[in-house]
Amino acid sequence: MTRADRLAPYIFASAAALYLLVFTAWPLLDGVWLSFTDTGLLNPAAGEWVGTDNYAALFADPRFAGTLGVTLLYSAATVAGALLLGTAGAVLLDRSFRGRTTLRALLTLPWAAPTVAVALIFVWILNHDDGVLNGVTEAAGLGRHGWLTAYALATVTAVSVWKVFPFVLLVVLAALQTVPRELVESAVVDGAGPATVFRRVTWPFLVPTLRVIALLMTIWSFRRFEIIWLLTQGGPVDRTTTLVIDVYRTAFLESDLGRSAATGTIGLLLSAAATVAYALAERRSTAKDLT
Repeated sequence: MTRADRLAPYIFASAAALYLLVFTAWPLLDGVWLSFTDTGLLNPAAGEWVGTDNYAALFADPRFAGTLGVTLLYSAATVAGALLLGTAGAVLLDRSFRGRTTLRALLTLPWAAPTVAVALIFVWILNHDDGVLNGVTEAAGLGRHGWLTAYALATVTAVSVWKVFPFVLLVVLAALQTVPRELVESAVVDGAGPATVFRRVTWPFLVPTLRVIALLMTIWSFRRFEIIWLLTQGGPVDRTTTLVIDVYRTAFLESDLGRSAATGTIGLLLSAAATVAYALAERRSTAKDLT
């Protein structure tokens, strides 16, 4: 093997490495550095090093504790709802029946639709005064409800689940195709019912896929902005203010880039914690399989 042959893989990989360095690693590190300064939006060059003052101010602010709680609750509910609905839909579509292809195409529409368009459609549907949903409930004698006020967090979560569950459905449906049919048939011949077959045969094949999906969905939910902002703008009274909403408000409405970067860094640490939890779960699973 010549020297050129040995260097070829590194040369080909250098373009991707340079892209990641310039557009991912550098902005990430710059954001972390920014969190230790008092940089303002109107005059960024005047920012000075303040150490951990931004973090101290965040943890001393009772509103931040509420924001962190809303973020964790919203993420947990969205991930759980999407996993449950997507897995149930995948199990349904794994069976043969007339219209399965059409139903599969229809169920993927929420994921394919632009997020901003989805949010604006739901703003119209859920409007208190002339929304479609309140029109239906009022006609049914159930009155009008403040879907975007009294039930804001539940509504935002439901819309988010509706938007992202098709991704879970498609990935789990692909995973179901890897389950050996002979194992399923053997279990049925031995007298196992559908629930037992799913729990004892199908489920072990789905667990690795569901772990990866749960990790991705968790990270995405920490970063989700459009749906929450367009539906409620973090209100009412911060009931739907997540970390990413707080990042936007602090940076562009309060002109405090340093504190905004500190909030974003905490969100980054939450994503890193989710990744570490996934890695530990995967390691335990691998060790268990080897014993």
